[in-house]
Amino acid sequence: TIPGLNKIEIQPGKGIKIGALVTVTEVAEHPTINEKYKALAEAALEVASPQLRNQGTIGGNICQRPRCWYFREEFDCLRKGGDLCYAVDAESKYHCIIGGAPCFIVHPSDTAVALVALDASVEIFSQNNTRTIPIREFFVLPDENVLRENILKPGEFITAVHVPELSEDTVSSYLKFRDRAVWEFAIVSVAAVINKSGSKIQNGAIAFGGVAPKPWFEDNVSAKLAGANLSADNIKKLTTQILTKAEPLAQNEYKLPLARNLTEKILLKLVA
Repeated sequence: TIPGLNKIEIQPGKGIKIGALVTVTEVAEHPTINEKYKALAEAALEVASPQLRNQGTIGGNICQRPRCWYFREEFDCLRKGGDLCYAVDAESKYHCIIGGAPCFIVHPSDTAVALVALDASVEIFSQNNTRTIPIREFFVLPDENVLRENILKPGEFITAVHVPELSEDTVSSYLKFRDRAVWEFAIVSVAAVINKSGSKIQNGAIAFGGVAPKPWFEDNVSAKLAGANLSADNIKKLTTQILTKAEPLAQNEYKLPLARNLTEKILLKLVA
């Protein structure tokens, strides 16, 4: 047996280790996660419904299959070995706006978005060895392999998630926009982590859900947060540079201003 699969361990000087079988509810309610890793606690609380959070695990939430009605219904799409991504010329309201070609799925996990922003890593078990990799390297885009969403090979599975220790000046949060209050996946979500000192942000990280086939790390603006002024005008200016390489489909261009407005809202909340 593998120890610690259903435990949350505080590791002084290192951070926190969350076993893959820890439920989403346990993550949302854990006092240390709420105190030091607020984005993760808030993301966990936004997952599905209370009943599903009580049953679903952090490992399972990270490894969900994509949100796409063509993939989940009776369509012979690219991801199932067919020749077409039907979203390109058909209904695309909920599909991705960046990182999609040739398949425009959306990754559905809330917790993974927060973990990407928090620079977490995942521990992967196989019969030959156990390895730990950054969660930002765990997910696979369609142009790398259209049949897979992550790097797990047959016989491999996640055993734990490691979130590094944060400085006392670091704050984080998660916002999710969706059609209705429960059950629904994110249309757009954002996780932000910043370290602030005086009138400036020392460093920060932003990640999105609902916009890409994987939890999307916004490297451009995350880098520009370092040394950024905390003023509302400067934050608004920074958010105009979010997802500049987005290529929306016919029905989902609305996700771009939504992502920028949510980021402005979450940053203003964190610097207040």
